[in-house]
Amino acid sequence: MNRIDRLTGMILLLQSHRVITAERVADHFEISVRTVYRDLAALGEAGVPIVAEAGVGYSLMRGYHMPPVMFTEDEAAALFVSGEVTEQVADDSLRMALRSALLKVRSVLPRERHDFLNRLQPAVGVWLSLHDGEDETGRPDCLMPLQQAVVRKRCAVLHYNAGARGEVTTRQVEPLGLMYYARHWHLIAYCRMRQDFRDFRLDRISRWEVTTDSFEGHEGFSVKEFLAEAITRHELTPVRARFSARAMERVKREMRCASMVPSRVREGWTEVEILVPCLDWLSGWLIGFGTEAEALDPPDLRGRLHRVASDLVTLYAP
Repeated sequence: MNRIDRLTGMILLLQSHRVITAERVADHFEISVRTVYRDLAALGEAGVPIVAEAGVGYSLMRGYHMPPVMFTEDEAAALFVSGEVTEQVADDSLRMALRSALLKVRSVLPRERHDFLNRLQPAVGVWLSLHDGEDETGRPDCLMPLQQAVVRKRCAVLHYNAGARGEVTTRQVEPLGLMYYARHWHLIAYCRMRQDFRDFRLDRISRWEVTTDSFEGHEGFSVKEFLAEAITRHELTPVRARFSARAMERVKREMRCASMVPSRVREGWTEVEILVPCLDWLSGWLIGFGTEAEALDPPDLRGRLHRVASDLVTLYAP
């Protein structure tokens, strides 16, 4: 991104926030904080009324608005493809809002951008396959309501099938964040029954209700730190395995999650590091690769695979 585009984007970023820190601006544009300071000074010299509040951040003077900026072809295409991806991981509550927003965006595009998107639409498709018995049918459409509950600090009542064991419990929770990882949406919330922070998979919620009760506190809570602590508590187990080049195509197709990191390639084999919640499931998945995969760590996983392989030999012995 050239500097002119970045300066324009910086005005739009300021315009879309009541106040924002230099660090957040730096993260957004992937630049240093020192560069942010230089860019803000340049905008001020150009007449953009930027207000700086010590210890708080930066904002635009009330009443200042930048004239509408037209989307480029790349930006319009990126919005369209992002919408196609989101269609696959969202529920109906989010899909409807997304379609409405994209329709409004398309309505302000000039004719040539309309033609560009009309040619692009039939040529692009996104399909995320379902795995692990995941069933989209019957899942409650709660993404948007729970998202609003997070922002507005409203309590929610969940009828939750913990661990998919068929034991449905009623939980009153204080919603703190929503995350999509390991092919599922998760609600991170404070559970009043457990008196602790918990991770609830949305596909295990049979019924839900956002109440009028509000909650306070948790200002210092971080979803990222919560997940890091879950790893420390071994709720997620780090696993290291290696796969042949042919098997890696299947791994990439079936193991779509942010926690999977290919680490290195040796003699045609790719080592992969991944965080998993269940070694039993992983051992069953790995055994399906036959000799195209090998578990390296932890030792417990290798032991499980040995037992599964021994059971198979016994089952199919002549």
